[in-house]
Amino acid sequence: MRQRPCRFRPNTKIFRNTKSIPFMLDIRIIRDNPTAVQDRLKLRGGNHWKLINDVLACDEKRRAAETEKQALQSQRKQLAKQIGMAKAKGEDTSTAEAEARAINAKIDAIDAEVEITSQHQQEHLLHIPNLPHEACPFGEDETANPVVREWGEKPNLPEPKDHVELATRHRLIDWDDATRVSGAGFAVYRGRGAKLERALINFLLDTQTSHGYEEVNVPHLVKRECMEGTGQLPKFEDDMYGTERGDDGQNQLFLAPTAEVPVTNLYRDTIVQENQLPLKLVAYTPCFRREAGSAGRDNKGIIRMHQFDKVELVQVVHPDHGLTALEELTAHAEAILQKLGLHYRTIELCTGDLGANSAKTYDIEVWAPGQGKYLEVSSCSWFGDFQARRMKLRFKDSEGKNRFPHTLNGSGTALPRLYVALLEQYQQADGSILIPEALVPYFGTDKIGSDC
Repeated sequence: MRQRPCRFRPNTKIFRNTKSIPFMLDIRIIRDNPTAVQDRLKLRGGNHWKLINDVLACDEKRRAAETEKQALQSQRKQLAKQIGMAKAKGEDTSTAEAEARAINAKIDAIDAEVEITSQHQQEHLLHIPNLPHEACPFGEDETANPVVREWGEKPNLPEPKDHVELATRHRLIDWDDATRVSGAGFAVYRGRGAKLERALINFLLDTQTSHGYEEVNVPHLVKRECMEGTGQLPKFEDDMYGTERGDDGQNQLFLAPTAEVPVTNLYRDTIVQENQLPLKLVAYTPCFRREAGSAGRDNKGIIRMHQFDKVELVQVVHPDHGLTALEELTAHAEAILQKLGLHYRTIELCTGDLGANSAKTYDIEVWAPGQGKYLEVSSCSWFGDFQARRMKLRFKDSEGKNRFPHTLNGSGTALPRLYVALLEQYQQADGSILIPEALVPYFGTDKIGSDC
């Protein structure tokens, strides 16, 4: 889900005050400073910035119609007085009443026009991504993503085997069974392979709850408005598994593509108290994605699947603490790899590679020696109040004013690539696989091999 590259470098010296940066493209912000908003959007590449003109055109049309309606309502009010006075005098009011009916018809027509224009404006706003934070590195694509830090060392493996060969040898995963049941892009974990997956899930949940996250178990089917609230819709609908089409032909329920959707939407259309912040939640769910357009990519093994397990971290925080919370959440995701002793690196996404909903993102990439490359195992993002505005999630501050909090989420972590890295980094010369010490209490033994 990469953004189209930016072919120019627009002005980056806008919104210099962090507290003034708008994260949901509120129409008032667009109206007051459209050029600055467009400049910030241009940093992403692509043509999203052009939608600002469409939004303003709808806004101008809607406001003009509402001004005309107010004038007509004033005329109708004056006419009603005149009709009342005329009737009191016994005068004929048929002409005035006909004029009043004509005014009512005009007002009804304006109301219909305003509703249609407002819908068009909202559709444009839903397609406009978040504004990159000023601290994001500028770049056209993933090649411009700087490495923030690395942890651990690559294992010394002269001829590393990949996870497919290792999992097949030890009967951990069966892809033929999965294809028979569901088709390509699925996997069946068997015996010790299934136990290792379960051990990892429990280890991830226990680690993150120790960091102060509340564990929640959420539904795996989510409403359309929930997908819109966290920003998966409308842009990524082709990548999602939708069901129960409504009268308009649109999917109304979706298999959750990530626990971010049901967990963050637990607070959709609610007002929480300031002293409840920060809200920190963790959930394990299976995730479902069509991966539309992924043909030709590396789909070997379990690196890219239609169904996979993931433990997700979500935070809802005070606006003053958004950036600090991002660093904390990223550290919590990195702690998993450190406890497992897996070599990884953390990169920051540049403006051209940033996800549509995010204002600032760190990706954590674990080393997979059998692949000869790093694999993204977690993406930790700060959305500002972009999602909160879409979900109508607010908090009441100490002065009694309703405000939008900031939301964050990150994988803590995704299971398939963590599984791949564990098998490949801990493979031994005799073909066995060591189990990291932190995972042994969950798995029950310290090795997978013929002698265990």
